[in-house]
Amino acid sequence: MEPVDHFHRHQQRLLALAYRLLGSRADAEDVVQETWLRWHRADQAAIADPEAWLVTAATRLGIDRLRAARRRREAYPGPWLPEPAWVDPDAPATAMAETADEAPGPAWALERAEEVSLAFLAVLERLAPEERAAFLLREVFEHDYAAIAALLERSEAACRQMVHRARVRIAEARPRFGVDPRKHRVLLEKFMHAAREGDRDALQALLHADAQLVSDGGGKALAAIRPLLGAERIARLFWAGARRRDPAVRWQLGMANGQPAILRYREGRLVGITVAASEGGRITALYTVANPDKLAVTNASPGASLW
Repeated sequence: MEPVDHFHRHQQRLLALAYRLLGSRADAEDVVQETWLRWHRADQAAIADPEAWLVTAATRLGIDRLRAARRRREAYPGPWLPEPAWVDPDAPATAMAETADEAPGPAWALERAEEVSLAFLAVLERLAPEERAAFLLREVFEHDYAAIAALLERSEAACRQMVHRARVRIAEARPRFGVDPRKHRVLLEKFMHAAREGDRDALQALLHADAQLVSDGGGKALAAIRPLLGAERIARLFWAGARRRDPAVRWQLGMANGQPAILRYREGRLVGITVAASEGGRITALYTVANPDKLAVTNASPGASLW
């Protein structure tokens, strides 16, 4: 097989790994491009396992980029949330990334969609770069510990410990989506209508008492500068927003990264995305991306290359 064929065979997997690692499609594409350049310059005859070589190169480049991004995010104005990779405003109510290549069925599609949901990627931000890489390689891409140890240049025992710590930290904070995706979508739709109309009582009834709102405006759009906790405070915020509602903003339900999302448009331009996590019929967390730099890269493609 030609070197270029080896790369193209694994390119989709590399992009999927890099996006989960970095939370930015633009950064993930840069990592894949740099991996290609290194692959092109490498001595192909000396590479026994092209896939392992490519995954190792992409992961190490991703870790380096993530470390640099962490330093920049320390100065970021307000909370930092992942960059949506794709948005579909016309997705049907039951769509859960069923257009993904070779998807065996809805259960598989739902699992893949949750892996790239903005809520889950936000939780991954709690992990250190190498810890995040080890967790993703083991739990999402099903690499064995020997391969992870070789890639990260750590012992197998150290890698097992990293993955264990990551599991614990994620279990403590991982958003829980409704067991039935349709019910979760209906819940989000009710919240959208209540938020748009400023119905404070309805909003509070839809929210878990300890709900959390995280919003990312990047200093360029209106957003809370720190996470907001509690159903009453979140309901009051949306109530106040509705009182000064911009009539030019259109709200609708669609999909973002394969999950139901509230989309807001002004004059045809996407100005906000809100996704939610829910449990027991109530919303437990809301994540809103309003930074225009992050919304400019979204599009209506299904994003199958990220599965």
